[in-house]
Amino acid sequence: MQRLNVTVAALLLGGVLTAQAADHDAAFLPAELLGSNAEYREAWQELLSDEQRLPDWLINLSGPSTSIQVVEVDSDRYLVGQVCEAHNCFAQRVYVAFEWQDDDAYALYVQVPDGLAEDRAPSEHASLRWLGDPNEEIRRMLLEQLRSDPNWY
Repeated sequence: MQRLNVTVAALLLGGVLTAQAADHDAAFLPAELLGSNAEYREAWQELLSDEQRLPDWLINLSGPSTSIQVVEVDSDRYLVGQVCEAHNCFAQRVYVAFEWQDDDAYALYVQVPDGLAEDRAPSEHASLRWLGDPNEEIRRMLLEQLRSDPNWY
């Protein structure tokens, strides 16, 4: 019976997220995803269990965020969003992806050196750290999210 309740809750959340993704006025943030769904929270905790030396804002996905969007990769759907460190969004950010059905989480942690001169390309000086061992398709999708930033060159 408990498994049925979890399945029903996941389906309801999936319906809500799909509706919100279609509604441009809706804003479902990564931290809200963790707070509202135990399976996604567990997937995030599993991702973090193998990692060391991560800042609190990243661990809790508690910084300024973009709304979750649904992205399809090889016929699999992912819930994707960006979170950054407060007052340092350009230099400290993470792109997160939660598998719609498989309950896995992946992330790309981007760090740009503080004080980088404006004439320097952030893409040439940033460090990229993969979290959760994403495959090539997921890496490509998260890199596309990063490259969509107009300030990333």
